[in-house]
Amino acid sequence: MAEGSIEVLSTGTEAPDFELQGTDGETHSLDSFADAEAVLLVFTCNHCPYAKAKFDELNAIAEEYDDVAVVGVNPNDNPDYPDDSFERMEELVEDGTIQYDAYLFDGDQRVAAAYGAVCTPDPFLLERTNGSFEIAFHSRLDDATNPDDEPTRAEMREAIDALLAGEEIPVDENPSRGCSIKWREGNEPDYWDRV
Repeated sequence: MAEGSIEVLSTGTEAPDFELQGTDGETHSLDSFADAEAVLLVFTCNHCPYAKAKFDELNAIAEEYDDVAVVGVNPNDNPDYPDDSFERMEELVEDGTIQYDAYLFDGDQRVAAAYGAVCTPDPFLLERTNGSFEIAFHSRLDDATNPDDEPTRAEMREAIDALLAGEEIPVDENPSRGCSIKWREGNEPDYWDRV
């Protein structure tokens, strides 16, 4: 089922911190990326066609922007979706399908809920300010809203370029589109009734 992202955290809000297991065997928090000027935090997964359609773009951003850490977070810890398992995440990193700076597992789904994530992919651009990170831009990666569409505008790249240049982001925030996060029963966040 396709969903569109919503705003729970406003621009300028301090980004919720976390401690999540990565496919590299390390536990990561926002401090793990303190050397970066920005973090592109993307709630994503292994199986969703919308998420899979953005693997290459996220890999390219991770490779091309030295000052930006691309961090994937998989919140789909649901037994009904075994292809989203941590083991499958490790396989996709090992075979080179996913080449982000980090791919993390949100096993209790608390981080996705704290950010107000709705779908996969759901990207948040975080800016390092005064020693912490804050929400700079919550929007889609590009204007291709369906997995088979070719994008005509790389909106997140425009936002990243402006942020790194110290300029105002010239792109409107648009809801990302993707598969709904697969919340375990009883884990649905308070904002889910707004979706």
